[in-house]
Amino acid sequence: MHGRREFLCASAAALAAAESDAVETQAVRNNDSAASSYLTAQNTDPRSRWFGGFPDAFGLHHGGTAMGVFDFLSAAFVHPASKHHRGNAVFECLTRAAGFLDRHTTPDGNIDLLITNFNSAPDTAFGARGMAMGAWVAKAKGETALTNLIRPRLERAGRALAKGGVHTPNHRWIVSASLAQIHELFPNPAYAKRIDQWLAEGIDIDEDGQYTERSTGVYNMVTDSSLLLLAVKLNRPDLLDPIRRNLDAVLHLMHPDGELVTGISSRQDRGSRATIAPYFLPLQYLAVRDGNPVYAGLARPHLKDYLQLSYLMMWPELGRMDLPVATPPDGYTRHFSRMGVTRIRRGAESATIFSKGESRFFELRRGAAVIESVRFASGFFGRGQFRSARLEASGSVYTLTQELTGQYYQPLDHPVGMDFEAVRKDRDRSEVCRLTQRARIEERESGFDVTIEASGTDGVPVTIEIALREGGSVDGIVEAKEARNAFYLEEGYATFRASGDAIRFGPGRREHRWIVVRGAEAKSEGPAVYLSGYTPFRHTIAFRPA
Repeated sequence: MHGRREFLCASAAALAAAESDAVETQAVRNNDSAASSYLTAQNTDPRSRWFGGFPDAFGLHHGGTAMGVFDFLSAAFVHPASKHHRGNAVFECLTRAAGFLDRHTTPDGNIDLLITNFNSAPDTAFGARGMAMGAWVAKAKGETALTNLIRPRLERAGRALAKGGVHTPNHRWIVSASLAQIHELFPNPAYAKRIDQWLAEGIDIDEDGQYTERSTGVYNMVTDSSLLLLAVKLNRPDLLDPIRRNLDAVLHLMHPDGELVTGISSRQDRGSRATIAPYFLPLQYLAVRDGNPVYAGLARPHLKDYLQLSYLMMWPELGRMDLPVATPPDGYTRHFSRMGVTRIRRGAESATIFSKGESRFFELRRGAAVIESVRFASGFFGRGQFRSARLEASGSVYTLTQELTGQYYQPLDHPVGMDFEAVRKDRDRSEVCRLTQRARIEERESGFDVTIEASGTDGVPVTIEIALREGGSVDGIVEAKEARNAFYLEEGYATFRASGDAIRFGPGRREHRWIVVRGAEAKSEGPAVYLSGYTPFRHTIAFRPA
């Protein structure tokens, strides 16, 4: 028995070693593919002002790209398994990129992001992070010529970051992380001093586990990876705690397929489709460090696509395939009080309730069948788009309320000239109209009931929009001629199907055909189903699996 146990252990170890080798092989292959793309894309015309740069899809040559290529190309140059190992073409490409940076760096030492930011320390920091990875692998492998090529450009960036400013919250941490990377390679007390200045502000994470920008699709992961580098490079394990808090929150903002709730974001990813995959680095690092099986389970499917070769060379343990894995929670109700968001998971069913001024107050999905949003508006003085400032929860019932007033104004009996709006507050009001709008979401044993009410002033048109994800099919509806990709649910129930999953909703109601209400938000881009009526209005829509 003892011999059998040793055999099994040896076999498991051999399998784990083989899997780790396969991970490294894939990382090299991925990196080679990226390196080849850069070699092909580089501007090699010495007569061009952009000589040595790399055009984007619009033909713009950003300094950040010229800095970032040092990560991929340096790893390809130094790794013995790379097809570009010690290749002249790679070194010449990097030499041209270095010359591009010399010509396109501002006197302050910064680069430009041509689409928006100029003389930008934050964009210099994003680029310097990749360049520092290139310098690390070059120095670690004793590639002196490559290290000497990178060093003056990286130190120039470091001096700029040690005095440059920022304009968004996450910039503080990407600047600090880049300085920590440069300081590790080429120490300078000015770098450490600047890092301490930014860290003295404290990490901006709230009780919901969200950073200031609540950017689940972009900047949360930027902050997580930046804090990870700071924690490791500065030997500050306390900086791993906010990462854990953010990742634990993300677990409850994740749909069954790994897609994330992005409606909470205050940045450009708001409402976009993002997944858990780009969180790979902090997930895998903490899975190894903490022995966290949930993190490991989330990272594992993305190991071969998201594990960057330079990071694997820096932290070989990132390639471990022998970590125990577990699934994230799939049965919970979690209230994010600061955001005014409630998340509900019941296996394949995933629902989100929004308040704090968000018009898309309810989202629901069951597998591939996705209700992108439910919202409604009333034709009330051009400002009847429903947005609730608060969310009240009582058991399985969630209530959102909005109070509106509309009025007219009496004369002031003195000249006002062009200042009509400025003196509005001084006028007596008359013919005051009031409207109370309410959405009540109740979780049922199977599905949800959404009750929409509007009352106070009679005869106000009300329009409900149920936005669907494109790619599915719907029955039980009637095409609306008033808008593109719009449909009425006049009566009965509709069933939305996508990839074998389905949600049935209704009953319908149509008392008018006004789809885009004056003063309300524009129609959703994809297919949308509409219900309508007049105040006093009350209608319950049942959403059930089909």
